[in-house]
Amino acid sequence: MKRDTILIFEDNAIERGILAELFQSEYKILEAANGKEGIVMLSKNFASIAVVLLDNIMPVMGGFEVLDWLKGKKILDKIPFIMITGESSSQMEKKGYEYGIASYLKKPYQPEVVKQVVSNAIGWFQYKMDLESMVRKQNQSIQKQNDILKKQAEELSQVNEVIIDSLSNIVEFRNLESKQHIKRIREYSLCLGNSIMKLYPEYGLTREKLKRIGWASALHDIGKIAIPDSIILKPGKLTKDEFELIKSHTTKGAEIIQERVCLIDKEMYDYAYDIARHHHEKYDGRGYPDGLKADEISIAAQIVSLVDVYDALTSKRVYKSAYDKNKVYQMIVNGHGGAFSPKLLKAFTEVKEGFENILALYHDED
Repeated sequence: MKRDTILIFEDNAIERGILAELFQSEYKILEAANGKEGIVMLSKNFASIAVVLLDNIMPVMGGFEVLDWLKGKKILDKIPFIMITGESSSQMEKKGYEYGIASYLKKPYQPEVVKQVVSNAIGWFQYKMDLESMVRKQNQSIQKQNDILKKQAEELSQVNEVIIDSLSNIVEFRNLESKQHIKRIREYSLCLGNSIMKLYPEYGLTREKLKRIGWASALHDIGKIAIPDSIILKPGKLTKDEFELIKSHTTKGAEIIQERVCLIDKEMYDYAYDIARHHHEKYDGRGYPDGLKADEISIAAQIVSLVDVYDALTSKRVYKSAYDKNKVYQMIVNGHGGAFSPKLLKAFTEVKEGFENILALYHDED
């Protein structure tokens, strides 16, 4: 509906007439002799009112009483209000502007000033409404675009997860390891990662990053598909040359991820590459293949390094039986299997029970 009406709150009939005459050629005019009467008119004609001229001093309900009522109904930001007053007080003007009125008109009226003030108020309000409408539409458009991008990201994430799941199953099958191995590695990584996220915010871990690390951890041993069966499945002690070949699964894994695995999610790709190459690095620098030490090793690789040791020790392999979980806990805390950072070990001690629950939930079949 077109806003083509001016509502005048004014108890003086002569002054109402003066105001009405100024605008009657351009607008429909509604006149109220007091605040209560004007509120009734406002309620009935709300959609068509372009501006309200509100006298400060009126019988039954004065101007500020009207503003109080309108404020409670949240109407003051829907139509421009101009207050009419015969006094000049900065305190009173401040009070009106705090209510949200658009402007003031001083008595006695100067016709050209009145017309300009009303025109400015209507123009300003229309601009404000148009701007709000534009922002609202832009926000809706942005939200739709965000929803589309979110859906696409979820679909890409699912594709990445399917690829990783398939590849990790191949690694498990070839190594004759349990079907639960990858699930445990992923869950251990998430469990330890959550502990680190809470204890050490300086690593910048988030739930979304941990989710990616959990999935990327599934490819930590993908390089083993390039190692001969005779070495992978050897039940006895490896020779020096055989061990060197086994160690190469880290660099081979990184090469496979770089050249053969199509991970669309760049962050997940980075985690997968880093974890595959560096999950055997040690905090004291005695690991391989690059001899990284301390925080030269990413927190993602550190996490997978510890959980891989935990899983290897608590699981049966062709060359050994599973160790008791309490013994494994003490071995890791005491530094067995390589040096881990004090922060990592502290986080590990916080999730001892969580690791045991994961081990029980995804236990190997006899």
